[in-house]
Amino acid sequence: MQHFTKQALASSALILKGEEDDPENIVTKAIEDLSKTVDERLKKVEEKGVDPKVEERLKALETKANRPGGDKKTEEPTEERKAFSIYLARGDALPAEERKALTVSSDPSGGYFAPAEMSSEFIKDLVEFSPVRSVASVRSTGAPSVVYPKRTGITNAKWGGETEAQEESTASFGQAEIPVHELKTYVDISNQLLADSAGQAETEVRLALSEDFGQKEGSAFVNGTGAKQPEGFMTNPDIASFANGHATNLSADALIKLMYSLPATYRGRGSWAMNGTTLGVIRTLKDGNGNYLWQPSYQAGQPETILGRPVVEMVDMEDIAANAFPLIYGDFSAYRILDRVSLSILVNPYLLATSGLTRIHATRRVGGRVLQAARFKKLKMATS
Repeated sequence: MQHFTKQALASSALILKGEEDDPENIVTKAIEDLSKTVDERLKKVEEKGVDPKVEERLKALETKANRPGGDKKTEEPTEERKAFSIYLARGDALPAEERKALTVSSDPSGGYFAPAEMSSEFIKDLVEFSPVRSVASVRSTGAPSVVYPKRTGITNAKWGGETEAQEESTASFGQAEIPVHELKTYVDISNQLLADSAGQAETEVRLALSEDFGQKEGSAFVNGTGAKQPEGFMTNPDIASFANGHATNLSADALIKLMYSLPATYRGRGSWAMNGTTLGVIRTLKDGNGNYLWQPSYQAGQPETILGRPVVEMVDMEDIAANAFPLIYGDFSAYRILDRVSLSILVNPYLLATSGLTRIHATRRVGGRVLQAARFKKLKMATS
């Protein structure tokens, strides 16, 4: 109404300046103009429902009220906040000038929104062990030891005439005992780790134990002393050695002579055993005709050969050095392995429950020994 009154007064002022009528005519004219203006505005309101200026003002207020914090004055957003808002809207299309303000390397600069992923894949070092079981004779037992009867000689028959008296001879016997030894350890692991890893931690512990036990028994089968552990075939005192003829340079002729120093029956069933370093040296050796001693495998599933006999790579064998025994040849079925208890895992959650720990026990009972030393021959790096 105030707006309309101002227009009416302005019209009245024009009338006063332009006409010299009496005061009654002037007032009458002003009232008529005001009524006309009010009628026009009311007509527009009836047609559109609201005054256009009022409607425009209401829309502006509604837009402002719909913004976050639009009903109150907010501080100017930081660069990081602007950059993150743009990143949410555009993703990888974030402009270069905004990208510098949002990083994943620093938590205050946005790293909280890009946490590192925890992978279920474990990175583990390679665990190598000598595969003696692949060539040895393996048996199971339920006793703490096994005794094998052994014949140590034959009778002494002699040629004679038709009526000559026979001479007595005796057969000698003995026995070889293989005791079963125990390999054991335990691991303490947090109960929270067991629960939070969804069983993955226990699985990795079991895998680590199996790799450790496999490595330890393989080493004992090769170099074991026989005291509280299996006897290794390289430490057996009854296995004869053959001199290489040189303290450091491996001789091709020595390998040939070593192989043929064994009886034909054992030689035809024999295998070579050495580590990878020695095998690498042998691959360069040739016989007198220029032929390599080592031959690759031309058929899937068949081993490579040296002088026509298979090779087993064993990491626990010695390297080539003076007075060392870098390789052995023989019939490995004469090495007997006895399994009493396979790898046994016992989980004890009660012993250390007050400390929030679970103890995992691991036990392995196994024995090993050379039954017939005559089936083997090892090479010694020496002149004689």
